[in-house]
Amino acid sequence: MKAIPGHLWLGLGTGALALGMAAGHYRAQKARQSWQASCAVAGRKKALITGASSGIGAEFARQLSALHYDLILVARRHERLERLAAQLSEANGVQVEWLPADLTQYADVERVCEHITKLSHLQLLVNNAGFGLEGRFAQSDLQRQVDMIELHVLASVRLMRAALPGMIERRFGGIINVSSLAALVALPMHASYSATKSYLHVFSMALHAELRSTGVRVQALCPGFTESEMHGPADNSRRNDLPSFLFLPASQVVRESLNALEADRGLCIPGTFYKFAGQVVRIGPVADMVTRLMASRD
Repeated sequence: MKAIPGHLWLGLGTGALALGMAAGHYRAQKARQSWQASCAVAGRKKALITGASSGIGAEFARQLSALHYDLILVARRHERLERLAAQLSEANGVQVEWLPADLTQYADVERVCEHITKLSHLQLLVNNAGFGLEGRFAQSDLQRQVDMIELHVLASVRLMRAALPGMIERRFGGIINVSSLAALVALPMHASYSATKSYLHVFSMALHAELRSTGVRVQALCPGFTESEMHGPADNSRRNDLPSFLFLPASQVVRESLNALEADRGLCIPGTFYKFAGQVVRIGPVADMVTRLMASRD
């Protein structure tokens, strides 16, 4: 049997890649048209954002209010929520409620869930509330570790469960779970953070597939370093240790996330560098190497 020339294999591969990219672009365009049409039919839109008092959460509030979403802002810091609500309402003419809540506390989570179930037109839920911990697990404050699991995992699951029945009944809605690039690899010294963010990532991707025919979209947003209170200008030690190009503005992270939601992409990794890094770290030997390097740090 005569061997197929290498240049023919190359041509076939290039053609298949081009066809795949064209098909992906077509699907994204159709998804955007469907989302925009649903928005138009829905009329007045409403979004609930947790961790809305600063950083990525506050930026979601700013960009969604500019898109004429009425907002429900949830966070612990009442003064910041009230101030942000007034600014957005005045700037964009939208209705903004705020719910002070500590989502590490079951009673507060249940109060927000009850509020969600009473909403007749919640189009978007953004589970953004979170915090980071660094250090060896065996020497850590156990309550803070448990709080992280409560906030990143259990609160997010409960809020999603409260929001989904109404969205499915209306056949329109979206959920954005703010995970992290840390979800893609096991990170010693950040064990609970990477583990809880990994849960959000995997759970979101599963729901994205599970809900595909319902009109409801779910996205795992996995940003790298972002200019926010978690690791932004206020964290001078980290900013001084790392190249400045690694820190994306929150505005870019949110813009790419909302664009990806319109295109019905279940995973959003903002930034060209982080998109590439996200592909690389999912290669088994690379992920193992990253984990070993992190474990070797003092």
